[in-house]
Amino acid sequence: MINKVVFGPKEAIKGIVDGMTLMLGGFGLCGIPENCITALVETGVKDLICISNNAGVDDFGLGLLLQKKQIKKMVSSYVGENDEFERQMLSGELEVDLIPQGSLAARCQAGGSGVPAFFTPAGYGTEVAEGKEVRFFDGKPHILEQALTADFAIVKAWKGDHAGNLIFKGSARNFNPLMAMAGKITIAEVEHLVEPGELDPNMIHTPGIFIQRIFQGSNYEKRIEQRTVRARS
Repeated sequence: MINKVVFGPKEAIKGIVDGMTLMLGGFGLCGIPENCITALVETGVKDLICISNNAGVDDFGLGLLLQKKQIKKMVSSYVGENDEFERQMLSGELEVDLIPQGSLAARCQAGGSGVPAFFTPAGYGTEVAEGKEVRFFDGKPHILEQALTADFAIVKAWKGDHAGNLIFKGSARNFNPLMAMAGKITIAEVEHLVEPGELDPNMIHTPGIFIQRIFQGSNYEKRIEQRTVRARS
């Protein structure tokens, strides 16, 4: 029987060393691998290149790695909620590659699918297109974007089994499934770890073939990035 279970986040991130490229699933603070990020902070690993839709907030998510200056470069789509990120970027301490969100998702998907590059109209005529090949399709300009891959992809799912099959819940099914395919080694932390056969095959979002390590996480805060409520009537 296939068993990819490791003891916890510290065992899961073994092999991540200075200078590696990591993909980290999540959107805002939704569906981020909280346990693995905390473990990375504790190891002190540095000079990381992190591919993530955004960079967390000042005291949570990838913001914790930024506080310790463990990230050398961020490849992201949105960075608007992190003052320390802004400070490091403007001071030149942090290299930043900003990518349109759809292009970021497509580049991760391409990396996981074995497609080396593709053409897209997104970003043409902006700084995003600088230095990139341009071709016209149906009279419309497109720029060449290269696939993204990583030494390790780290994702967070709702349920998973010992073989690595994953189910994501709600909007946590964002960048997680795409990035799970694009890591040389993919780590999955899950809220509920079950025996093989307990998951409905028709509900599985990421097959276990893409996952090398899995563990049941704990103490998830599941913070809300921007909470807006209306006044009671």
